[in-house]
Amino acid sequence: MGVRKNILITGASAGLGEQMARDFAARGRDLALCARRLDRLQALREELVAAHPGITVTVRQLDVTEHARVFEVFDAVRAEFGTLDRVIVNAGGGKGRAIGTGGFDTNLHSAQTNFVAALAQCEAAVQIFRDQGHGHLVVISSMSAMRGLPRGMTTYAATKAGVAALAEGIRADLLGTAVKVTTVFPGYIVSEANPAAKPKPMMVSTEQGVRAMVRAIERERPQAKVPAWPWVPMGFVMRHAPLRAVARFS
Repeated sequence: MGVRKNILITGASAGLGEQMARDFAARGRDLALCARRLDRLQALREELVAAHPGITVTVRQLDVTEHARVFEVFDAVRAEFGTLDRVIVNAGGGKGRAIGTGGFDTNLHSAQTNFVAALAQCEAAVQIFRDQGHGHLVVISSMSAMRGLPRGMTTYAATKAGVAALAEGIRADLLGTAVKVTTVFPGYIVSEANPAAKPKPMMVSTEQGVRAMVRAIERERPQAKVPAWPWVPMGFVMRHAPLRAVARFS
């Protein structure tokens, strides 16, 4: 497959999604940017078109937990562009509470946003890709998916493990076809979407982290831990270290 010209990104109004839009715009791609905050999307569109006059950028207001709306928006973007070459399932959130401490509503919202809504996005995207005979599904997971994590990270890590398994299952179903599936596992990346996150060792800037993400996405490999250093070896450590050590680190 050649260049993936038409790219849809969810969660594009802030954080990693916003920066991915900038990086792909700089590569000359046409973009469909989706998020709840239409004003932020419109401002981003103006910025990108001014910086890269040759590209097309369309914006759609979308709350990914409104599942029927996900299908409507994805289909509308495909109709507008004629073909949809890549969908990046990025929308999500990191709020959580330790299990059994009265935070069920918070954890439920995280599960619905990070997993159930991702399922809707994957369903809508792959339906389009099957129909047109090609496409690239990109699912943004997290290094948190490597292990079960304690405290406020428990539900978040579980949802990110869930979407990684979902993407792998889709990949298995589409082996040998022109529909490719990539799962991206970002490490600690500074993001406007999680401003309350405490600085951590090995944390990189949004720009540096997203550059690594975009390079991985462009390679279209099945999985990518990003940035590769230190997260490829850290992934091995997280998988195999005693749970007590993983719990302290997190």
